[in-house]
Amino acid sequence: MSEPDRNQGKGAPSQAERGYLRLGLNQPGRKLPLFDGEGQSISPHLIRNCLAKGWAERWFSNPLAPEWLVCRLTERGVRAAISEEPAATDSPCG
Repeated sequence: MSEPDRNQGKGAPSQAERGYLRLGLNQPGRKLPLFDGEGQSISPHLIRNCLAKGWAERWFSNPLAPEWLVCRLTERGVRAAISEEPAATDSPCG
């Protein structure tokens, strides 16, 4: 049995993470987008950070594009998205 990730859900999301999480608030199933409003890919690093912190979860794998990270918000992610708590380090990830 592996030890739980001690960083999961700790701290506030960066501005970039919070912006990404907010994109899923009004989507069916709280799906998070793969592309921004200008058609550019969302940074896989940003998505993986949100997955690691428990704010997002893998929804399903796309057999036509297995590298795509198709995710949705978790309840913890919803709370992080609507929180106004400032991040300790607000470095851009995306």
